[in-house]
Amino acid sequence: MPRYVVERSFPDGWLAAADADGAALCGAFVERNTDDGVTWVHSYVSEDKTKAFCIYDAPSPEAIRRTARRNDLPVDRITHVTVLDPYFYR
Repeated sequence: MPRYVVERSFPDGWLAAADADGAALCGAFVERNTDDGVTWVHSYVSEDKTKAFCIYDAPSPEAIRRTARRNDLPVDRITHVTVLDPYFYR
């Protein structure tokens, strides 16, 4: 399955708090993603919470865009990536 980094901007800050409500919101995202075979692996959020870099496994960028629309999430850029792990070289 191809892997992608999705860059997102949140001018008012990341919308999911680190509490039960935030967990429920993220769970709903995950549930809706399955409709298109998209798996949210994890995200990195900037300290000011205005940028997120989200790692996804998905069949295509279009599938990610469809799930983003359903989840009402912005998409600034989608980049197809491969994993480079420094421990692989040992």
